[in-house]
Amino acid sequence: MFTRDLAEEIKKTIKTFSVLVLTGPRQSGKTTLLKHLFPNHQYITLESPDQLLQVKSDPRSIIESFENGIIFDEAQNYPDLFSYIQEYVDKKRSPGRFILSGSQNFLLAESVSQSLAGRAAILELLPLTYKEFSTQSISKDKSVWWYLFHGSYPGPYQEKHDIKLWYSSYIRTYLERDVRHMLAVSDLSKFQLFLKLCAGFHGQILNLSNVAQACSISQPTASRWISILESSYILLKLPPYYRNFKKRLVKTPKLYFYDSGLVCHLLGIESPSHLKTHSSRGPIFEGFILTDLIKHNRSAQGFYFWQDHRGLEIDIVHELGSQLNIYEVKSGQTFNESFLDNLKKWQQLSTCDQSLNLVYSGKKSFSVNDISIRPWNTI
Repeated sequence: MFTRDLAEEIKKTIKTFSVLVLTGPRQSGKTTLLKHLFPNHQYITLESPDQLLQVKSDPRSIIESFENGIIFDEAQNYPDLFSYIQEYVDKKRSPGRFILSGSQNFLLAESVSQSLAGRAAILELLPLTYKEFSTQSISKDKSVWWYLFHGSYPGPYQEKHDIKLWYSSYIRTYLERDVRHMLAVSDLSKFQLFLKLCAGFHGQILNLSNVAQACSISQPTASRWISILESSYILLKLPPYYRNFKKRLVKTPKLYFYDSGLVCHLLGIESPSHLKTHSSRGPIFEGFILTDLIKHNRSAQGFYFWQDHRGLEIDIVHELGSQLNIYEVKSGQTFNESFLDNLKKWQQLSTCDQSLNLVYSGKKSFSVNDISIRPWNTI
């Protein structure tokens, strides 16, 4: 089992909260982690028709039956459960008694805000960081391209699935079933095309009009589909950094997938060696660095990119209080002085408290003119 960084925060949180809500995408390892941390809790999955029916038939009895605590998996499938838990918690505060998990964040968040506001702590478990992946010995091939091709979901590694078959199944059983159901998509081919077009925009400025037109759907529909994929932890929109330096700035967000393996599958990339020479290797590498930073910080809040109207761009701006952490990302393995051009131009524009970093696919760490040169696996 992979060692998850969130484990310590979960154990700390349940000491003070009666209800813990753990959300994140399907197959990110929520159930495995919770069963490992709380072996004495009763586990009930509301994705099982039998268990869902049992809970619906007498929720109060279920809630009161297990003194050691209960894990309700896929809790969003029974929204009324949250009201019964609220009723119990208001009568008897018992830290760590109820653990709710689910993969549909917008449904969970709505239920929590309606019934458990102030009573529940909400944490997110995203797919593996590279640091977490490294806690298990998986493959002799430790190249970044091998890792990016195979992705950051723990399931394929733990269960030794064929990676292409696993991603095909993931798309069919989740993206084409759950998300389509939430979106009420009637034409599967349009949604499949939409996903592939989004993969084509990975790491680029999102042109929603072009995507909508290519899929023969309206722009509001495309926007709604993007929002659902965001709330399901499949996509994220990286906003532009708006603190201007007396320049006209790009105001449209960039689009990224949380998982590089999913992008590779949607783009038809066949192998790590194919990825290494593919035209999307740069955006895929950049997206990996961005999402790994987001996972380490446990929030996408405060992350931006910066680009002016002339095309000068900084890949990642992380605003942390009054400090800015600036990252330029290059997929090349051999350092080249030209990699620093944008960072040097940024230095001339910005006078704030900041750290400047270049991340590349090489192996050596060093500094050049107050800019830290950092290998991909040290972030």
